[in-house]
Amino acid sequence: MAFVHGKYSVFKLDNDSGTLTDISSYVNNVDFPQTADIAETSVLGATNKTYIVGLKDATISVTGLWDSTVDGIFGAVIGQSATLSFEYSPEGTAGGTVLYSGEAICTGYTKNSPVADVVSYTAELQVTGAVTRGTN
Repeated sequence: MAFVHGKYSVFKLDNDSGTLTDISSYVNNVDFPQTADIAETSVLGATNKTYIVGLKDATISVTGLWDSTVDGIFGAVIGQSATLSFEYSPEGTAGGTVLYSGEAICTGYTKNSPVADVVSYTAELQVTGAVTRGTN
């Protein structure tokens, strides 16, 4: 098994004109949890709970160093009704690497200006529809 350093990761997101843009140079962390709902199916007299799988869900949290370029992207797309295409590759862009893609809505964009540190940001994305796992 070959492990991969996070420095090779790549994150791309549509800008306000719908062009997929590589914003990796403004990103220092991507959290991409994927979950599945479950529904309990236990019945009277059961001694153990039982479940069935429901709907899948995913969100993306992107954090990084603030710059007017990335501010122009997230500032324009937060709350936009049109979905944004995204691509996330934990392994980078070399051929044959894992690539997650889909559509998302930007639900939050926070700027942080601590007096003794670099200005940073956090953007929250809600994935809508399926996440596709493919390769570059």
